[in-house]
Amino acid sequence: MAGTDSKVTIHMAASLDGFIARLDGATDWMEVSDTYDGGEELGAEYVADFLRSIDCYVMGSRTYETAMAFDAKGLGWAYGDKPVFVLTTRALPKTRETVELVSGDVAQLIEKLRARFGSIWVVGGGAVSGEVLRRGLADEVRYSIMPVAIGSGVRFFEGLDRDVAMHLMEVKAYTSGIVALRHAVRYNRVDN
Repeated sequence: MAGTDSKVTIHMAASLDGFIARLDGATDWMEVSDTYDGGEELGAEYVADFLRSIDCYVMGSRTYETAMAFDAKGLGWAYGDKPVFVLTTRALPKTRETVELVSGDVAQLIEKLRARFGSIWVVGGGAVSGEVLRRGLADEVRYSIMPVAIGSGVRFFEGLDRDVAMHLMEVKAYTSGIVALRHAVRYNRVDN
């Protein structure tokens, strides 16, 4: 389902203090070893079903480079066989047929994707996510909070120039100590 029924979701895992990567881009802190007995288990079947609900991904060039590095280390390609649109002005290697390197305005890209896909996920980085939120292009924000504070780094949303109100739709805690928040975005459409 695409078009007017499509939904743009911004999702990232971030530290408790709101960073998605260290200043050098490292995400080593995401390997957590916490245990929360009252949490839900993230089983393989649940994850597979969840990933099937996503139609395509949008990310920035540094997030793409991080994903390629994970894949090269044998950690796998997190996006399966879904289309991945990488916003970049740099020449980057295209490592998979499902990857499309694009440049230009993020609003124009999102508009084209809404016509083709029902579930569009913006998965990084901070500049891309901030621009999507700032420009009123997101319907939902999902924030997976890792049980670690890292002190400094790349913020979840870079470049916000105003408040963006949210409505909490769901909270889940997992046995890993990760807490997942799901918010609907409430834009003041007069300002856009």
